[in-house]
Amino acid sequence: MSSTISEPDTIWSETRDRDSIGGRIRRAREAVGLSGAQLARRLGVKTVTVNAWETGRSEPRANRLTMLAGFLAVSPTWLLYGLGDKPADETLTSELSLIAASLKALRETHDRTGETIDRLEAQIARLADQARERPEDDAA
Repeated sequence: MSSTISEPDTIWSETRDRDSIGGRIRRAREAVGLSGAQLARRLGVKTVTVNAWETGRSEPRANRLTMLAGFLAVSPTWLLYGLGDKPADETLTSELSLIAASLKALRETHDRTGETIDRLEAQIARLADQARERPEDDAA
């Protein structure tokens, strides 16, 4: 009877994302639909700082990394090592954004149509009131 000893599962045995930390930051930022400037404002850093992280010229400190992971909806472990859940599929995210924008435009059109209907009903009521108030001899 042969038995094999297997290595215990660790986070290192998981398939990792081979992109750089900067590439993972950029992908996660794009997946949540933020520009570099928007992310920088939320983190309280300059846009050039976010650009430096994304291009690999520097890396975020631990306190910024935790905030960054929170804003980007990924784990700090994924940002640092490429292990764990990656951001939502960018294609799906962008498609959902397009659908949401179309729905918003349709809702705005619907609201404007409702306002136009209300205005027309008010004009009809005003004209009907004026017609009822007219003396009958003016009608002849």
